[in-house]
Amino acid sequence: MLGTYSSPFYCTIMDTVPTLESPAHASARLYEAFDTQKLPVIFTVLCLISVITSVVSESYGVHPYAVLALNILSYVFGGWYGIQEAVQSAREKKINVDMLMILSAIGAATVNQWHEGATLLFLFSLSNVLQTYAMDRSRNAIKALLKLRPNEATVRRNGKEERIPIGDLIIDDIIIIIPGENIAADGVIVSGSSAINQASITGESVPVDKEAGDAVYAATINGSGVLEVRVTRLATDSTLSRIIQMVETAQHQRARTQYLLETFESYYAIGVILFTVGLIFIPWLVLGHEFYASFYTAMVILVVASPCALIISTPASILSAIANGARKGILFKGGAYVERMAEVKAIAFDKTGTLTQGRMKLTDVYVGKHNPENVTESSLLALSAALEGRSEHPIAKAVVAEANERKILIPDMTNFVSLPGRGVHAKAEGYLTFIGGYRMFEEHGEIIPADLMQAKERFEKEGKTVLIIHRELGRSGDKGIHEDDGGWLGCIAVADVVREDAVIAIAELKRNGIVATIMLTGDNPTVAANIAKQTGIDEVYANLLPEQKVEVLRTLQKKYGVVAMVGDGVNDAPALATASVGIAMGAAGTDVAMETADIVLMGETLMNISYAVNLSKRARKIVWQNILFSLSVIVILVSAALGFSMPLPFGVVGHEGSTLIVVANGLRLLRHR
Repeated sequence: MLGTYSSPFYCTIMDTVPTLESPAHASARLYEAFDTQKLPVIFTVLCLISVITSVVSESYGVHPYAVLALNILSYVFGGWYGIQEAVQSAREKKINVDMLMILSAIGAATVNQWHEGATLLFLFSLSNVLQTYAMDRSRNAIKALLKLRPNEATVRRNGKEERIPIGDLIIDDIIIIIPGENIAADGVIVSGSSAINQASITGESVPVDKEAGDAVYAATINGSGVLEVRVTRLATDSTLSRIIQMVETAQHQRARTQYLLETFESYYAIGVILFTVGLIFIPWLVLGHEFYASFYTAMVILVVASPCALIISTPASILSAIANGARKGILFKGGAYVERMAEVKAIAFDKTGTLTQGRMKLTDVYVGKHNPENVTESSLLALSAALEGRSEHPIAKAVVAEANERKILIPDMTNFVSLPGRGVHAKAEGYLTFIGGYRMFEEHGEIIPADLMQAKERFEKEGKTVLIIHRELGRSGDKGIHEDDGGWLGCIAVADVVREDAVIAIAELKRNGIVATIMLTGDNPTVAANIAKQTGIDEVYANLLPEQKVEVLRTLQKKYGVVAMVGDGVNDAPALATASVGIAMGAAGTDVAMETADIVLMGETLMNISYAVNLSKRARKIVWQNILFSLSVIVILVSAALGFSMPLPFGVVGHEGSTLIVVANGLRLLRHR
């Protein structure tokens, strides 16, 4: 059955993406689209009209040649695509379902059962049209995203604003996005701020706040602000276009089960033909049955034994699963990875940027007991922010960001000196002040007060990085560190923040049958153990180099079997390639991640991993439901044909009906939540 309408069934989604092309090319594409989408419907209707007209004409005594002409016409319309596929299969020395259907119809005509043969072809054609329509729903779920991309954009060139087609945009154009407008191209905000609905890309419906310097994507929706965006990708190379192209490619890649069934189809079809030939001649020549009765029964068997429903049982489900995932921002690179994800027993996570947000945040401010009386938590944070204000280190940025968030006035400072790997010092509020790790003070032989050391050790046990603040009272001109009365002001602690959904996501994975969750990180064991404790991770491997992560993954595969690896797709490329299933997270706009991983999560939520596992397992369940149902129907129909002389039309209805039921069952995955 797949062969009859293989062209519309597997038509590319990218055919719907607007591109600049010549009129001749556009006309050819229009004809091709009409041919693959409209002609099968028209031919099916004409086949029905021909069949009805033939039956009515015969009942009214119309000349036999006229009736014959109508019958031949119904065969042409009903078998047009099937004949093409059968001929192509014959050239390739293959036998498929289409050939079985055509042979059945020809066989019916041979014994002068034209009407039944025409009815067979009509129902076969109708079934394929309905099947194609149903499967189009999987593609339409993705093609609908294209409607979110505007056809025109407002661009500023030479000081003037004008509306132009998005195909005319070039790199570095400045486009103007008004409130509520869909963004026309991938780019970077150069002016303005707004909340952007990125559901079309990431699958996450909560708008994301964006400001100058942040990336935006075509087909996402601007909120209440006016934005000026510098174009970084052409329309044909946008993140949305690449998503659609990836999904289209994935839908063409066969799942393992589908490959096995299609391989089985050729041998099975040969077996059906040989069995049919045996049913024609053995009862006639050996048992003395009438040739007509033997031939008719054989034709019924040829129809009902055809594995149409069996062959489509896998793609109907897998394509729907791929489409469903894409709407959620989960891109499966092929049907094989849908099946493989359903088999995953353990999942390994990179720490930074995966289990954590990948950005430092100030978590604690401790005011030491041996400090001037006027030092408070706010003034200590202000002083720390002043010292860290010129540094580009992530820890420094976290300190400054916290001070700004609390709207604390940051004092000026002078004589800034950076001590790489240790800290910084500068003159602030008239005093030489130091901020840095314990190592900086230890190297100078300083004795840190007991309360400060206790706070430091407590924070470090929690997996945090600690910075100590020391001021040289009365020694503002020195650059050395001296233990002055009241000089130890306190300390601050920063940490890479665990994702808000990490705990829930890990628990959900375990509920979905994942037997082990593992962390692979290059960070130290203390920090790693703390993150694992917070998130519910089962096993921790710390202080790992990239090549060591690969070795650990191989060990995990021996222990658990199918192991998935979740990372950012850039720094974890070797590990993602080694894992049974590589999953790149937060990959919107990242070419490397899209190329490296087997499954790409466009958004930043860990819950999508659990969703992918659940979706894959349900897809596998429905595939096996379809396979068992298809085989059962074949057994029942063949038994009815052999034991109860089932008429050909009944066999056709049962055969085609089972195919439509299988397709409908697979399409249920589009509604999976």
